[in-house]
Amino acid sequence: MQEDVMKRFLALAGMMVLMVGPRLAAQATPLHPDPMDGLWQGYDGEWRHVSNQLIALAEATPADKFAWRPAPGVRSTSEVYMHIVLANFYLLSVTGPPMPPDLKEDAEKTVTSKPEVFAWLKRSLEAVRKAHAAETPADLARRVKVQGGDSTVDAMYLRIIIHDNEHMGQLVAYARMTGVVPPWSK
Repeated sequence: MQEDVMKRFLALAGMMVLMVGPRLAAQATPLHPDPMDGLWQGYDGEWRHVSNQLIALAEATPADKFAWRPAPGVRSTSEVYMHIVLANFYLLSVTGPPMPPDLKEDAEKTVTSKPEVFAWLKRSLEAVRKAHAAETPADLARRVKVQGGDSTVDAMYLRIIIHDNEHMGQLVAYARMTGVVPPWSK
């Protein structure tokens, strides 16, 4: 009886893969990578996924929407992107690589144009990718001090990816409020 149920389940799962797989593959283009790319592939795959989404959303957002904010006193679109940039570099610096000398503390407020924001975003995402790729298991287990507490290098990378995903959700909400459809949901 259980063997029969298992065979039916596997047959159904196989049919679903045959039906859904071509649709997902058809959506993938050089400008719009496979929406599932990177998922379930550990840290590096998940990092590639959120990085691709952040870049795709920034590309899809018109330059004039980078100044948009949902209410007075709330970060604008460019400020959210630059907040991600500053956090990526700061949290990475806790693991060893220094903050870029040309990244100013007030960048969240002063770097506002789409081309500048986009360049910094790509630079910060690539810095995290390269640094993580160079880490060994012993490096990831190394203890670090952050804001008066103890942590590990691995935990810092976890914080980076969680932080970027948190603000991805915020940026998707901003995009929807300004009429921008995230490219992966078209």
